[in-house]
Amino acid sequence: MTLANGFKNDKLMASVMALLAAITVLIPLCNWVFPVGSPLYFSAYTVSVLGKYLCFALLGMSLDLVWGYCGILALGHGAFFALGAYAMGMYLMRQIGNRGVYGNAELPDFMVFLDWKELPWYWYGFDQFWFAALMVVLIPGVLAFVFGWLAFRSRVTGVYLSIITQALTYALLLAFFRNEMGFGGNNGLTDFKEIIGFNIHSDNVRASLLMLTGLTLISAYFVSRWITLSKLGRVVTAIRDHEMRVRFLGYRVEMFKLWVFVFAAMLAGLAGALYVPQVGIINPSEFSPLNSLEIVIWVAIGGRGTIYGAIVGAVLVNYAKTLLTGWMPEIWLFFLGTTFILVTVFLPDGLLGLGRNRKEQKS
Repeated sequence: MTLANGFKNDKLMASVMALLAAITVLIPLCNWVFPVGSPLYFSAYTVSVLGKYLCFALLGMSLDLVWGYCGILALGHGAFFALGAYAMGMYLMRQIGNRGVYGNAELPDFMVFLDWKELPWYWYGFDQFWFAALMVVLIPGVLAFVFGWLAFRSRVTGVYLSIITQALTYALLLAFFRNEMGFGGNNGLTDFKEIIGFNIHSDNVRASLLMLTGLTLISAYFVSRWITLSKLGRVVTAIRDHEMRVRFLGYRVEMFKLWVFVFAAMLAGLAGALYVPQVGIINPSEFSPLNSLEIVIWVAIGGRGTIYGAIVGAVLVNYAKTLLTGWMPEIWLFFLGTTFILVTVFLPDGLLGLGRNRKEQKS
């Protein structure tokens, strides 16, 4: 099946993309054009929340590439998201300059408070946007390459690989909590002022960030879709279904796994970079293994192995989280766990898998 035929035959995917495009374009326009009080006006808060959801959708989609298509259940995928977020956070901290609490043009406030005398070498270059944008994808990509090369070459698979990825993100969590690491300790990085010269708190910038996030998500989707329908994607799917058979056919399985793993990590880092300016903070809690487990739940609920299912799952679960944590926060984790169990038992292909199966039955 060609790429064009694949798009034509999947009306559900087209509907999801159309809705996503509408959110990307119409919500920012409504924020810009209509006055406060108009029924068509969307507040800056709503715009920021939607932008956060789309960042999570990009993160979920990146996990679906390695789990849904390659069969690698990475329980530490949130580490790449957090690293990309910290890279962008470091850039935003450097933009504060002498407007911080201590008025130090060179050192961020937390370094002044901790009596640092000079900027650490690994902060150099982050005063430039192009350098930070490069690090957003390069740092997660390099970590994924090193980790994946060692793990896949050693043929670590299944639950062992899942546990190792979870150990990776937990190790990073402990490291970033330490003040001497130079990343703000448990408080993380916050109090951002501007991004590429624009006030990060203005309504126009928030709406622009939502639009940028939506466009990035749509572009990443089509690139990922192209990859999964290419020869590379078919080999990766075959590895998921029967790794030993693919290996016996002469393919270097570890290289295919590594390629997809690194690409997904870079997408996750990009999601983290878009997330930070919209929420205004990044701290070590983003490395929490629980966060990575939630990403798995998003993909499972939406429907793994579809890409767009991960987008739907991420948005729906996080919308439910926003509602329930504001209404009855103590029941959120019970609701999340119950939903995951019910979907796993009764809807193994996720919510979109249910719609797809009904469509096939009618035809």
